[in-house]
Amino acid sequence: MMKWIMGGLISVSVIVGIITGNISEVSNAAIDSGTKAAQLSLALLGTMGLWGGLMRIAEKSGLTNVISKLFRPVAKFLFKGISPDSEAFRAISMNITANLLGLGNAATPLGIDAMKKLEKADNPGETASRNMIMLAVLNTASIQILPTTVAALRLAYGSQTPLDILPAVLLTSLCSVCVGITLVFVFDKKGGRT
Repeated sequence: MMKWIMGGLISVSVIVGIITGNISEVSNAAIDSGTKAAQLSLALLGTMGLWGGLMRIAEKSGLTNVISKLFRPVAKFLFKGISPDSEAFRAISMNITANLLGLGNAATPLGIDAMKKLEKADNPGETASRNMIMLAVLNTASIQILPTTVAALRLAYGSQTPLDILPAVLLTSLCSVCVGITLVFVFDKKGGRT
């Protein structure tokens, strides 16, 4: 679907550029945007490499097991029927830890792994289980204690204080998580599942 949308946008830009006589500006914008995209990718690569490596070290050193234990009381409430000693629970904890650190790119593969393990544990069939829905909500509307990706973007675009958005990020992410969790519980009760 995205290829059609992007292809349509490019086609419309070229057609409008030809009609208005600004085709050279369209081609200059395409070249300039490609250069800027490559520069931004390189700027983000360092941050993602650093935090992705720290997540791997945390996993190998056992820090994620400690985080898992801290997360246990909350997880028992949110993820019903999942043993705190299971692989699914550990994968969920890793995903939530990555999200807390604002590592959306590192959290995505961890979330996919957690979802696969939940699918094996819950065996939901054709539709997602309640635990799978809860993981999707927590992964999407995660609380970010340290929004590293956003801070790296702000730094790449010249911000002198890239973390001055921290209070706003904490407040909005906390609100989004609360609303998301509440809706999972509300719709779970309406659906008649426990």
